[in-house]
Amino acid sequence: MQLAVSSIPFSHVRNMSDFQSVQSAARRILCLSTLAGCASLGAIGAASAQVASGDGFLIGAPHGSVTIRGGWSLASARSDVFSFVTSNLTLDRGDFSSPDLDVDLAFRVAPRTDLVFSVGGTGTKKKSEFRHLIGSDDQPIEQYTTFARVPLTVSVKQYLTSRGRSIGHLAWIPSRVSPYVGAGAGAQWYSFHQKGEFVDFNDSTVFPAVLESKGWAGTAHALAGLEVNVGSRFAIVSEARYGWSAAKLQKDFSGFNSIDLSGFTTTAGIAVRF
Repeated sequence: MQLAVSSIPFSHVRNMSDFQSVQSAARRILCLSTLAGCASLGAIGAASAQVASGDGFLIGAPHGSVTIRGGWSLASARSDVFSFVTSNLTLDRGDFSSPDLDVDLAFRVAPRTDLVFSVGGTGTKKKSEFRHLIGSDDQPIEQYTTFARVPLTVSVKQYLTSRGRSIGHLAWIPSRVSPYVGAGAGAQWYSFHQKGEFVDFNDSTVFPAVLESKGWAGTAHALAGLEVNVGSRFAIVSEARYGWSAAKLQKDFSGFNSIDLSGFTTTAGIAVRF
Protein backbone atom coordinates (compact mmCIF):
# COMPACT_ATOMS: atom_id res chain seq x y z
CA MET A 1 0.00 0.00 0.00
CA GLN A 2 2.97 2.33 0.62
CA LEU A 3 4.08 1.72 -2.96
CA ALA A 4 0.68 2.87 -4.14
CA VAL A 5 1.04 6.08 -2.11
CA SER A 6 4.56 6.82 -3.31
CA SER A 7 3.55 6.28 -6.90
CA ILE A 8 1.05 9.17 -6.78
CA PRO A 9 2.55 12.15 -8.64
CA PHE A 10 3.29 15.11 -6.37
CA SER A 11 1.71 17.36 -8.94
CA HIS A 12 -1.65 15.95 -7.75
CA VAL A 13 -0.83 16.89 -4.13
CA ARG A 14 -1.18 20.65 -3.98
CA ASN A 15 -0.24 21.16 -0.35
CA MET A 16 0.69 19.32 2.85
CA SER A 17 -2.98 19.03 3.77
CA ASP A 18 -3.68 17.14 0.55
CA PHE A 19 -0.65 14.94 1.19
CA GLN A 20 -1.83 14.14 4.71
CA SER A 21 -5.29 13.33 3.32
CA VAL A 22 -3.74 10.87 0.89
CA GLN A 23 -1.73 9.29 3.72
CA SER A 24 -4.86 9.01 5.86
CA ALA A 25 -6.79 7.38 3.01
CA ALA A 26 -3.91 4.99 2.42
CA ARG A 27 -3.87 3.98 6.09
CA ARG A 28 -7.63 3.34 6.00
CA ILE A 29 -7.29 1.21 2.86
CA LEU A 30 -4.41 -0.73 4.47
CA CYS A 31 -6.46 -1.28 7.62
CA LEU A 32 -9.49 -2.46 5.68
CA SER A 33 -7.33 -4.76 3.55
CA THR A 34 -5.78 -6.27 6.68
CA LEU A 35 -9.20 -6.85 8.25
CA ALA A 36 -10.49 -8.42 5.05
CA GLY A 37 -7.48 -10.70 4.88
CA CYS A 38 -7.94 -11.78 8.49
CA ALA A 39 -11.61 -12.44 7.88
CA SER A 40 -10.76 -14.56 4.82
CA LEU A 41 -8.19 -16.57 6.75
CA GLY A 42 -10.70 -17.06 9.55
CA ALA A 43 -13.33 -18.33 7.12
CA ILE A 44 -10.86 -20.71 5.52
CA GLY A 45 -9.78 -21.96 8.94
CA ALA A 46 -13.37 -22.52 10.03
CA ALA A 47 -14.16 -24.44 6.85
CA SER A 48 -11.03 -26.57 7.27
CA ALA A 49 -11.93 -27.29 10.89
CA GLN A 50 -15.43 -28.36 9.88
CA VAL A 51 -14.09 -30.79 7.28
CA ALA A 52 -11.46 -32.13 9.66
CA SER A 53 -13.94 -32.60 12.48
CA GLY A 54 -16.03 -34.98 10.36
CA ASP A 55 -19.32 -33.23 11.23
CA GLY A 56 -19.50 -33.28 7.68
CA PHE A 57 -21.80 -33.25 4.78
CA LEU A 58 -21.79 -34.29 1.16
CA ILE A 59 -22.12 -31.96 -1.80
CA GLY A 60 -25.55 -33.19 -2.81
CA ALA A 61 -27.33 -36.41 -1.84
CA PRO A 62 -25.33 -39.61 -2.58
CA HIS A 63 -26.02 -41.55 -5.77
CA GLY A 64 -25.48 -44.95 -4.16
CA SER A 65 -23.18 -47.07 -2.05
CA VAL A 66 -20.91 -50.11 -1.97
CA THR A 67 -21.32 -52.43 1.03
CA ILE A 68 -19.22 -55.39 2.18
CA ARG A 69 -20.93 -57.66 4.72
CA GLY A 70 -19.79 -60.78 6.54
CA GLY A 71 -21.59 -63.10 8.92
CA TRP A 72 -23.21 -66.50 9.28
CA SER A 73 -25.57 -68.39 6.98
CA LEU A 74 -27.87 -70.84 8.76
CA ALA A 75 -28.83 -73.48 6.17
CA SER A 76 -32.38 -74.82 6.36
CA ALA A 77 -31.23 -78.29 5.15
CA ARG A 78 -34.72 -79.83 5.33
CA SER A 79 -34.93 -81.90 2.14
CA ASP A 80 -34.66 -85.69 2.06
CA VAL A 81 -31.04 -85.76 0.89
CA PHE A 82 -30.03 -83.95 4.09
CA SER A 83 -32.20 -86.30 6.16
CA PHE A 84 -30.47 -89.27 4.52
CA VAL A 85 -26.90 -88.11 5.14
CA THR A 86 -27.58 -86.96 8.72
CA SER A 87 -29.23 -90.32 9.51
CA ASN A 88 -26.45 -92.48 8.06
CA LEU A 89 -23.35 -90.30 8.47
CA THR A 90 -21.91 -88.51 11.48
CA LEU A 91 -23.35 -85.19 10.29
CA ASP A 92 -26.19 -83.03 11.58
CA ARG A 93 -28.13 -80.19 10.00
CA GLY A 94 -25.95 -77.56 11.65
CA ASP A 95 -22.92 -78.86 9.74
CA PHE A 96 -24.35 -77.33 6.55
CA SER A 97 -24.38 -73.81 8.02
CA SER A 98 -21.27 -71.74 7.36
CA PRO A 99 -19.62 -68.29 7.22
CA ASP A 100 -21.03 -65.89 4.65
CA LEU A 101 -19.57 -63.00 2.64
CA ASP A 102 -21.64 -60.55 0.54
CA VAL A 103 -21.01 -57.47 -1.61
CA ASP A 104 -23.83 -55.01 -2.45
CA LEU A 105 -23.86 -52.28 -5.10
CA ALA A 106 -26.79 -49.93 -4.45
CA PHE A 107 -28.17 -47.13 -6.62
CA ARG A 108 -30.48 -44.45 -5.24
CA VAL A 109 -33.74 -44.35 -7.24
CA ALA A 110 -35.82 -42.27 -4.78
CA PRO A 111 -35.17 -40.38 -1.51
CA ARG A 112 -35.93 -43.54 0.52
CA THR A 113 -35.47 -46.28 -2.09
CA ASP A 114 -32.41 -48.11 -3.47
CA LEU A 115 -32.01 -50.73 -6.19
CA VAL A 116 -29.38 -53.19 -4.93
CA PHE A 117 -27.32 -55.72 -6.88
CA SER A 118 -25.74 -58.36 -4.62
CA VAL A 119 -23.38 -61.30 -4.88
CA GLY A 120 -22.65 -63.60 -1.96
CA GLY A 121 -20.95 -66.82 -1.07
CA THR A 122 -21.19 -69.43 1.67
CA GLY A 123 -19.77 -72.93 1.93
CA THR A 124 -18.66 -75.68 4.27
CA LYS A 125 -16.67 -78.92 4.09
CA LYS A 126 -17.11 -81.59 6.75
CA LYS A 127 -15.46 -84.95 7.38
CA SER A 128 -17.76 -87.78 8.41
CA GLU A 129 -18.14 -91.54 8.68
CA PHE A 130 -20.99 -94.03 8.66
CA ARG A 131 -22.72 -94.05 12.04
CA HIS A 132 -23.46 -97.77 12.43
CA LEU A 133 -21.16 -99.48 9.91
CA ILE A 134 -17.43 -100.15 9.75
CA GLY A 135 -15.26 -101.60 7.02
CA SER A 136 -14.05 -105.19 6.83
CA ASP A 137 -10.72 -103.92 8.15
CA ASP A 138 -12.50 -102.66 11.28
CA GLN A 139 -11.81 -99.09 10.19
CA PRO A 140 -14.38 -96.29 9.85
CA ILE A 141 -15.94 -95.75 6.42
CA GLU A 142 -15.05 -92.09 5.87
CA GLN A 143 -15.99 -89.37 3.43
CA TYR A 144 -16.04 -85.57 3.00
CA THR A 145 -19.20 -83.58 2.25
CA THR A 146 -19.08 -80.09 0.74
CA PHE A 147 -22.07 -77.76 0.46
CA ALA A 148 -21.77 -74.34 -1.19
CA ARG A 149 -24.18 -71.61 -2.35
CA VAL A 150 -23.52 -68.44 -4.38
CA PRO A 151 -26.58 -66.17 -4.83
CA LEU A 152 -26.76 -63.38 -7.43
CA THR A 153 -29.74 -61.16 -6.64
CA VAL A 154 -31.47 -57.85 -7.26
CA SER A 155 -33.37 -56.21 -4.38
CA VAL A 156 -35.49 -53.17 -3.71
CA LYS A 157 -34.46 -51.63 -0.37
CA GLN A 158 -36.91 -49.25 1.30
CA TYR A 159 -35.78 -46.99 4.15
CA LEU A 160 -38.35 -46.47 6.91
CA THR A 161 -37.15 -42.98 7.81
CA SER A 162 -35.38 -40.18 5.99
CA ARG A 163 -31.75 -41.02 5.22
CA GLY A 164 -30.61 -37.40 5.56
CA ARG A 165 -31.49 -33.77 5.05
CA SER A 166 -30.39 -31.06 2.66
CA ILE A 167 -28.97 -27.73 3.85
CA GLY A 168 -29.37 -25.11 1.16
CA HIS A 169 -28.83 -26.17 -2.42
CA LEU A 170 -25.66 -28.23 -1.95
CA ALA A 171 -24.99 -29.69 1.51
CA TRP A 172 -26.54 -33.05 2.48
CA ILE A 173 -26.20 -34.39 6.05
CA PRO A 174 -26.95 -38.09 6.75
CA SER A 175 -29.26 -39.16 9.58
CA ARG A 176 -27.62 -40.90 12.51
CA VAL A 177 -29.63 -44.16 12.15
CA SER A 178 -31.51 -45.47 9.09
CA PRO A 179 -33.60 -48.68 9.37
CA TYR A 180 -34.72 -50.42 6.18
CA VAL A 181 -36.61 -53.42 4.77
CA GLY A 182 -36.57 -54.99 1.34
CA ALA A 183 -37.20 -57.94 -0.95
CA GLY A 184 -35.68 -59.35 -4.09
CA ALA A 185 -35.01 -62.31 -6.35
CA GLY A 186 -32.33 -63.77 -8.57
CA ALA A 187 -30.39 -66.94 -9.29
CA GLN A 188 -28.29 -69.13 -7.00
CA TRP A 189 -25.47 -71.48 -7.93
CA TYR A 190 -25.02 -74.47 -5.62
CA SER A 191 -22.81 -77.52 -5.20
CA PHE A 192 -23.46 -80.61 -3.07
CA HIS A 193 -20.36 -82.79 -3.26
CA GLN A 194 -19.30 -86.00 -1.49
CA LYS A 195 -16.00 -87.83 -1.83
CA GLY A 196 -14.77 -90.92 0.02
CA GLU A 197 -16.08 -94.39 0.78
CA PHE A 198 -19.72 -95.42 0.67
CA VAL A 199 -21.82 -98.52 1.29
CA ASP A 200 -24.03 -100.34 -1.20
CA PHE A 201 -27.00 -101.24 1.01
CA ASN A 202 -28.02 -104.03 -1.38
CA ASP A 203 -24.96 -106.20 -0.70
CA SER A 204 -23.14 -104.21 2.04
CA THR A 205 -20.04 -103.72 -0.09
CA VAL A 206 -17.86 -100.65 0.46
CA PHE A 207 -16.76 -98.67 -2.62
CA PRO A 208 -14.92 -95.38 -3.28
CA ALA A 209 -16.87 -92.71 -5.13
CA VAL A 210 -17.27 -89.02 -5.93
CA LEU A 211 -20.91 -87.93 -5.85
CA GLU A 212 -21.91 -84.47 -6.96
CA SER A 213 -24.85 -82.33 -7.93
CA LYS A 214 -24.39 -78.70 -8.94
CA GLY A 215 -26.13 -76.04 -10.99
CA TRP A 216 -28.37 -72.99 -10.88
CA ALA A 217 -31.73 -72.40 -9.26
CA GLY A 218 -34.07 -69.47 -8.79
CA THR A 219 -34.14 -67.72 -5.43
CA ALA A 220 -36.22 -65.09 -3.61
CA HIS A 221 -35.57 -63.31 -0.32
CA ALA A 222 -36.82 -60.81 2.24
CA LEU A 223 -34.51 -58.63 4.33
CA ALA A 224 -34.36 -56.09 7.14
CA GLY A 225 -31.45 -54.05 8.37
CA LEU A 226 -30.04 -50.98 10.06
CA GLU A 227 -27.43 -48.42 9.03
CA VAL A 228 -25.56 -46.42 11.69
CA ASN A 229 -23.76 -43.51 10.07
CA VAL A 230 -20.24 -42.76 11.27
CA GLY A 231 -19.52 -39.93 8.85
CA SER A 232 -20.75 -38.32 5.69
CA ARG A 233 -19.59 -41.24 3.54
CA PHE A 234 -19.43 -44.26 5.86
CA ALA A 235 -22.00 -46.36 7.71
CA ILE A 236 -21.94 -49.54 9.78
CA VAL A 237 -24.55 -51.95 8.44
CA SER A 238 -26.26 -54.95 10.06
CA GLU A 239 -28.72 -57.07 8.09
CA ALA A 240 -30.87 -60.19 8.42
CA ARG A 241 -32.06 -61.98 5.29
CA TYR A 242 -34.08 -65.13 4.61
CA GLY A 243 -33.81 -66.74 1.18
CA TRP A 244 -36.03 -69.38 -0.41
CA SER A 245 -34.57 -71.72 -3.03
CA ALA A 246 -34.56 -75.37 -4.17
CA ALA A 247 -33.02 -77.28 -7.06
CA LYS A 248 -33.45 -80.62 -8.74
CA LEU A 249 -30.62 -83.01 -7.86
CA GLN A 250 -28.50 -84.52 -10.63
CA LYS A 251 -28.14 -88.23 -11.42
CA ASP A 252 -25.57 -89.05 -8.70
CA PHE A 253 -28.46 -88.45 -6.28
CA SER A 254 -31.28 -89.94 -8.33
CA GLY A 255 -34.27 -90.96 -6.26
CA PHE A 256 -34.11 -87.89 -4.01
CA ASN A 257 -36.42 -84.91 -4.16
CA SER A 258 -35.17 -81.37 -4.80
CA ILE A 259 -32.39 -80.17 -2.54
CA ASP A 260 -33.30 -77.42 -0.08
CA LEU A 261 -31.12 -74.33 -0.66
CA SER A 262 -33.01 -72.00 1.68
CA GLY A 263 -31.50 -70.35 4.72
CA PHE A 264 -31.36 -67.46 7.17
CA THR A 265 -28.34 -65.16 7.06
CA THR A 266 -27.18 -62.49 9.50
CA THR A 267 -24.34 -60.15 8.53
CA ALA A 268 -22.60 -56.93 9.50
CA GLY A 269 -20.26 -54.72 7.53
CA ILE A 270 -19.44 -51.27 6.25
CA ALA A 271 -21.02 -49.16 3.51
CA VAL A 272 -19.25 -46.45 1.50
CA ARG A 273 -21.42 -43.84 -0.26
CA PHE A 274 -20.60 -42.33 -3.62
